[in-house]
This record gives sequence, structure tokens and C-alpha cells, in this order.
Amino acid sequence: MSTRRHPPLKSITTTPTDLPAAPQPVDTAAVGEPKGVAEGVPTSVRIDPCRDDGRRPVAWLHVVAPPSWSVTPSARSCCTCGYERQAIGRAAVLQLVAAHGEHRTSCPLLNPALEGRAAA
Repeated sequence: MSTRRHPPLKSITTTPTDLPAAPQPVDTAAVGEPKGVAEGVPTSVRIDPCRDDGRRPVAWLHVVAPPSWSVTPSARSCCTCGYERQAIGRAAVLQLVAAHGEHRTSCPLLNPALEGRAAA
């Protein structure tokens, strides 16, 4: 019986030894004055854009009016003083929008001067 030799399936490549070195960055002299911080960082102190100025949402009006005329619109008006109303239908939503505007003019949280007059 004779044995037959098969050629190797993978070939081993040799590593070249004469590769040139990668180019290195050249150190250049700094131009201008040295900077205290990274570029783009403000050096002056600015006011905090998220600081609290005491304003809070008090009254909300949420109207859902789909673009299709076949869908019935709805609305909800609420206030932190306890005022809360809902409306379904075109005429009722229009009345609620008007009532919400009237409430904003008479709400004791939005107009504290009215509270003293109403109590008197």
C-alpha cells in the first residue's frame, strides 16, 4: 500500500523584516499665548440657564382636534386651584376654551389681588 501525501491546506506566510517605520508627528512651536482651558469652553462665568425664577405652570388647556371633520374634538381645562372641566364636541370645546380664558382672569392663584377683593 502506498501512502499519498497531500499538499498542506494552509500556507504560512513569512513576515517581512524590512518595513519602514511609520511617520512620526513633528513637534512644532506653539503659536500665540497659552490657553487656560480647552478651545470652545467659555472662560467667564455665565448665569445658570436652569435656575429657578419662581414661575410655575398653573392652568392648562389641552385640546384634541384631529384634522378629519368626521372625528369629534375634545378638550380638558384644569388649574392647580381645583378648577377642572372637560368637553366633547365642537360647540362644547369652543365654550370650554372661552371658560378657560375667563377662569384665567378670575383665578386666585394667577391674580392674587383678586382674592382680597372677593373676600371683602
